[in-house]
Amino acid sequence: MIHSLSGGVIAENGTHTFAKVEIDGAPHWFLSPFPVREGDRVLAPFGRGDLPREGIVRRVETASAQCAPVPMNRAKELYEVLPRA
Repeated sequence: MIHSLSGGVIAENGTHTFAKVEIDGAPHWFLSPFPVREGDRVLAPFGRGDLPREGIVRRVETASAQCAPVPMNRAKELYEVLPRA
């Protein structure tokens, strides 16, 4: 582990699950705090008010914060997986 000169940790090696969700035909990346699979219907925060919008998971990736598909400080978390019809 590498430490900065001020005594803090520079990076942690944890991994996170990311889901690429298609909403209104456009892809968006979200953190997934629960198991999710390609093809799942999910509710995700969308727009200025982060209102729940339904989308389809198109891709799932596990990555560290350094290799995340979106900056960790801007990544939003999925709300829930919807039941299969």
